[in-house]
Amino acid sequence: MPFSREEFFAIFAAWNTAAWPYWLLAYPAGLIMLVLCLRGTGRAPRVVLALLGVMWIVCGAGYQWAYFAQINPAARGFALGFVLEGALLIAFAITTDVRISARCDLRTALALVIMVYGLVLYPLVGWAFGHSYPEMPIFGIAPCPTVIFTLGALMLMSGRGVGCLLVVPFLWGGVGGSAALLLGVPQDYGLIAATVIAAALMLSRSFGRRSADHA
Repeated sequence: MPFSREEFFAIFAAWNTAAWPYWLLAYPAGLIMLVLCLRGTGRAPRVVLALLGVMWIVCGAGYQWAYFAQINPAARGFALGFVLEGALLIAFAITTDVRISARCDLRTALALVIMVYGLVLYPLVGWAFGHSYPEMPIFGIAPCPTVIFTLGALMLMSGRGVGCLLVVPFLWGGVGGSAALLLGVPQDYGLIAATVIAAALMLSRSFGRRSADHA
């Protein structure tokens, strides 16, 4: 790491202060997305994708480019990835027929647990381990909780090309998950778990389609 643990959390403190009061809107938006994913009808997928897209762009342009890049040169590359993902999410919201399927099954249960973790439990776990405001990563403006929530939401979605929306979150699962080990951010173990679960589901879906095609 080209920076210390103290520098890492100092950047969060500076960004959270600068992003006030935007991040206050992120939590109600997260609750709205959670409800829409449970309903899954009408324009629900488009609204969820559009809101996620805005959050990814804020994480990329705001946190990664304007702040994290001050201590980590690689953050400018991360920023481009986040902005690209945000643009793709918004593009899918506008142009693609995406469906949300919330059922009484294991996939839905895991997806909802992951979304609730990113929105509610992530900051609580951080607080329990001594990460308080303003130095804590915050949903909607910080990468890891936002990526966790996104993985859960995408697990519930289907439609042409939706799988490509998982590429950047999967990549960040490896990059951001390293913070759990190297920087002492235990709540980021949830990012690792969410990435593994979402990847396993994607492989299971792919295998299921191939089996159906050969049947």
